[in-house]
Amino acid sequence: MPIYEYECKACGHRMEKLQKISAAPLTECPACRQDDLARLVSAAGFRLAGGGWYETDFKTGSKKNLAADAKGTTSTTSAKSDTTSKSKGAA
Repeated sequence: MPIYEYECKACGHRMEKLQKISAAPLTECPACRQDDLARLVSAAGFRLAGGGWYETDFKTGSKKNLAADAKGTTSTTSAKSDTTSKSKGAA
């Protein structure tokens, strides 16, 4: 069930309410008892917690090791440039 935020237009009271999606929006403010509650639009809040979220979890095929491939390419390139500079110095 989602948590909805409400704000009273009459007194400014704000609150959250756990409701079913099919439930009718609340209208009566619990603070001032006016029928001026309005449902607010807010960002959904969720949190990725724990040690189980990895870059490769949702990738398929050759895209699985993008970080490792980038690291491997960098070290291979630097190793080639070291070899090239050593062979130039020897000539």
